[in-house]
Amino acid sequence: MSRRHPTVAEDEIRGTAQGTAPVPLSVLDLVTVGAGRTATDALRTSVAIARLTESRGFHRYWVAEHHSMPGVASSSPAVILAHLAAHTSRIRLGSGGVMLPNHAPLVIAEQFGTLEALAPGRVDLGLGRAPGTDGATAAALRRTDRLHEGADDFPEQLMELTRFLDDDFPDGHPYRRIHAVPGPVQATSPGGVQSPHRPPVWLLGSSGFSARLAGSFGLPFAFAHHFSAQNTIPALDLYRESFRPSAVLAEPYALIGVSALATDDEKEARRQVRAAALSMIRLRTGRPGLVPTPEEAEAYEFSPMEEEFANSWNANVIHGTADEVRAGLDDLHKRTGADELMLTGNAHSGDVRLRSYELVADAYGLPAAAAAS
Repeated sequence: MSRRHPTVAEDEIRGTAQGTAPVPLSVLDLVTVGAGRTATDALRTSVAIARLTESRGFHRYWVAEHHSMPGVASSSPAVILAHLAAHTSRIRLGSGGVMLPNHAPLVIAEQFGTLEALAPGRVDLGLGRAPGTDGATAAALRRTDRLHEGADDFPEQLMELTRFLDDDFPDGHPYRRIHAVPGPVQATSPGGVQSPHRPPVWLLGSSGFSARLAGSFGLPFAFAHHFSAQNTIPALDLYRESFRPSAVLAEPYALIGVSALATDDEKEARRQVRAAALSMIRLRTGRPGLVPTPEEAEAYEFSPMEEEFANSWNANVIHGTADEVRAGLDDLHKRTGADELMLTGNAHSGDVRLRSYELVADAYGLPAAAAAS
């Protein structure tokens, strides 16, 4: 039986800058849960942000996989993306990312094939090789204590997942007769009609490993500048040097995740990011919890070491008024040459996060919400 391979169009990857933004702007959502709020509140905020940013011309909206973190309700990206698909119509939706070693490749192919059926032509599959959690939780997810195997086997897992997405295991392969459904096999069934497209695969990383792998495979690359800023330029350089043209991309395409929070005045921005830094301190010291309020952070007595961490962490968060955030994003783009900026705003309040994206859109003159289709 002949097989029709699905394809990925390059315009499903490359975005178009809107307004005066130097490159396309996108959103990375951790579905953060603030103290005194519920996961339901956080998910409602995600819908509101997705709808706002879609109406203002943002290019894509990704959800990150994390586990065992009370302040991050994004443990199931595919479920959240299905919900967002029901509340949006244009913006690209994707994972930023799915941590592939935590899952069987067939399961991911099925989940994202389902998402592609729900939102045809606007689903991205971003993949990472980190666990997205601590070692014990990763062991519980994978049902094994040999965690190194997942990361070491990442290239093989990636190839297996890609073959499930394309339904093109070679003759003699043990998975030749196994098919990810929804998927291209449906087009080869009697009377079958199936979309020729599939979700573009992106590789995510915070070091050089995924940068080199993405380049060698000719895939788009997303770098976690928001928590690995010192590695951004070396990783992007490595990606571009390693890049080999593929059926997906003729030239490299790299986006970077950026912590950015705009508020109506500079003082409020400092209050918000200090609370977010306290949340990160607690996570890094084995005390993960809900995102504290700015008032809690103001009353908290930071130790000298914690104060140093907070200052260092917030040095990589672009925050302030809309004009200050715009200037910071413009400067970051000039320094990195990133093809796309994916903004993540970590704050206790959903209203603050929503306002931040609105202010950034206004600062760049993105399309007005009332005029959006």
